[in-house]
Amino acid sequence: MHQPDRGHNPRQRDQHRERGVLLCTGLASVTIGNGVTSIGGDVFDRCTSLTNVTIPNSVTSIGGGAFARSGLTSVTIPNSVSSIADGVFYECTNLTDVTIPDSVTVIRRYAFYFCTSLTSITIPNHVTIIGASAFYSCTSLTSVTIGNSVAVIEGFAFGYCTSLTSITIPSSVISLESEVFYFCTSLTEVYFQGNAPRVDSGLFYNATVYYLPGTTGWGPTFGGIPTALWSLPNPLILENSPSFGVKTNRFGFIISWAANTPVVVEACTNLVNAAWSPLRTNTLTGGWAYFSDPQWTNYRARFYRLRSP
Repeated sequence: MHQPDRGHNPRQRDQHRERGVLLCTGLASVTIGNGVTSIGGDVFDRCTSLTNVTIPNSVTSIGGGAFARSGLTSVTIPNSVSSIADGVFYECTNLTDVTIPDSVTVIRRYAFYFCTSLTSITIPNHVTIIGASAFYSCTSLTSVTIGNSVAVIEGFAFGYCTSLTSITIPSSVISLESEVFYFCTSLTEVYFQGNAPRVDSGLFYNATVYYLPGTTGWGPTFGGIPTALWSLPNPLILENSPSFGVKTNRFGFIISWAANTPVVVEACTNLVNAAWSPLRTNTLTGGWAYFSDPQWTNYRARFYRLRSP
């Protein structure tokens, strides 16, 4: 099996610290007191019988490798924690469920490396970086939801996630580093909600990239694999497009859907007692069209929706 660059792998220091490790192989459950603010690095490393831990909201910091290679099966990280450190749950092969709170902004390297029983993960909307090899070899992972603030996904982050069949990349992502989805052999569909991000080599193993009409930077291939238009069930306003918002005294946005399909833009001024009025019928040449409303300044509030004619 191909391995990512492990030169900075926090677990490689094991051979230099064996004499300082307490092998807590009989510890089954831990309740951490409410006054504790920090859990040290490697403190429960190799507690192979540890299946349950209660972490209070007083904890703001969990050190690298804190629960590495433990027997944990389910974890709820408190909403007082802002960062998931390097290798916190490294090789927790029994871990099936983990809840990451909205307070977390960074998931660092090797955080869930080789968590082979983990089946799904939701990365909350405040996370901006998914670190290198964060979910490497999570071979049971079938569902990944990436929050809409993630900007960078580092190398090998989802490498060898061999059960993952599809994934949606939010429009916030601007960089996919080397071999993010290396050897994801079941991954056949990758959906991008925004413009094409910067990519490094070896991005995908065997997939098709789908992109929304009206987004930019796409060609016949992306990262060496074929691309195709993403067919949505309903028309969509691209809220993260550079064309969205006030432009030269008018409010505008891109409508994305299907090629040569008409879409009506309606507006109202009050959502409580909404009286929607049609403004314009747009033909989506190439699957998208730009709409602008020069009358928006005449109203204290103006709301828009889309519908078929």
